[in-house]
Amino acid sequence: MSLKKYNFWLIVGSQDLYGEDVLKQVNEHAKEMVDGFNADPAIPGTVVFKPVVRNSQEIYDTIAAANNDPDCAGIMTWMHTFSPSKMWIPGLSILNKPYLHLNTQYNRDIPWDTIDMDFMNLNQSAHGDREHGFIGARMRLNRKVIAGYWKDEIFRSDMAVWMRAAAGAAASRKVRVLRFGDNMRNVAVTDGDKIEAAIKLGWRVDYYGVGDYIKLVEAVTDAEIDAKMAEYNELYIMDTDDIESVRYQAREQVALEKFLKDGNFCAVTTNFEDLQQLRQLPGLACQDIMRKGYGFGGEGDWKVAAMTHIMKLMADGLEGGTAFMEDYTYNLEPGNEMILGAHMLEVCPTLAKDKPKIQVHPLGIGDREPPARVVFETPAGKGIVVSLIDLGDRLRMIVNDIECVEHPHKMPNLPVAGVLWKPMPDLKTSAQAWIYAGGAHHSVLSYALTADHMRDLAEILDIEFIHINKDTDINQFRKELAWNEAAWKNK
Repeated sequence: MSLKKYNFWLIVGSQDLYGEDVLKQVNEHAKEMVDGFNADPAIPGTVVFKPVVRNSQEIYDTIAAANNDPDCAGIMTWMHTFSPSKMWIPGLSILNKPYLHLNTQYNRDIPWDTIDMDFMNLNQSAHGDREHGFIGARMRLNRKVIAGYWKDEIFRSDMAVWMRAAAGAAASRKVRVLRFGDNMRNVAVTDGDKIEAAIKLGWRVDYYGVGDYIKLVEAVTDAEIDAKMAEYNELYIMDTDDIESVRYQAREQVALEKFLKDGNFCAVTTNFEDLQQLRQLPGLACQDIMRKGYGFGGEGDWKVAAMTHIMKLMADGLEGGTAFMEDYTYNLEPGNEMILGAHMLEVCPTLAKDKPKIQVHPLGIGDREPPARVVFETPAGKGIVVSLIDLGDRLRMIVNDIECVEHPHKMPNLPVAGVLWKPMPDLKTSAQAWIYAGGAHHSVLSYALTADHMRDLAEILDIEFIHINKDTDINQFRKELAWNEAAWKNK
């Protein structure tokens, strides 16, 4: 899932007014910046140098080429000198890629003793980027602006956050979700408008009968099961004597991976209400495919399945796991209020603090054999939980900052992978805000990503973004929802 395959074009603006010597130096500076970005491990994508654009035709041609390049995930503009913004109108009017405006300059400090008009003519970013910024505002373009010195860690961090979001948006256009059966009967929030998701996000959400999957399950060979069991034994601790149940999960996973690969799917949903002849609800099978980067949604929740995959891709190379999650139960001890998140079976092992254990236990739901699953505890650390909901007239992304804590007690009678967290600013305010905003009981939890990543993604995709954080005041939050309601109805 390396993000280096995503290219980001650095388009540097100038004009013919300054002469060839200046333009040559602009190109040299831009090449040096590109090399510096690409040599920095903190920059997740690949920055591509493009020769300085000097007039309307060059700008149009460069942006048209970016639009048509499937490997280009976004453009980054920077005005080294003064680039009159009327020249940019034709090109920017056709732009369909994410857009980052870099407000920086080649030199960090003013050369006080030697500065002259030649230096001023060459280094006009403070001048040129404001002209460029005006046309972005005048055209109401969806863009992100970052400012600072291009070598600084904070500047590059802001740039990297946007890159990950842009890569997520590019991946969104290729998302195909495999649905076995429908969503859980009578549940509202896990359903939604799949046509709108296709139009707005590029998602293809396709239904297949469980029988299509069962045919593949029955065709899996013993040799294929043996190979999958060898993987399990390397990755996990085999903490059960019921090897036959584990082998059945291996059978289900082999079949599931064939289905996903052959159909070019990147996410899948299951539903315990629609298992037909399956002996077990896929548990370990779904956990292990998530480890590989696939998305998953329980009870037919296709939105959270797609978001899990996209967020896993965005988090590539960062510390900490990302996983499908569900709010399970509260701990309402005064001063120590927390949420226990888990699911029946399917929590991704990338969240594990230690090497996960494969265990077999009765499920108590679905009326099938006890399924194998991996069980583990999770580490302390900062994270987020993310919910994408369909409000009928628009999509809304809700993000809550959280502080994950280690489990203070064992839970010997709850054999699931679970995460314990304190939501910001506190459980009472967080829960009120989440419910007022319509957040789902399913979410994606990530130790790797932050609200900044998700805000950039929402802005690129042009969907509403709601952030619950340490500064959230419930009365102001409710006003924000009301203001958003008015603003989005006028879009």
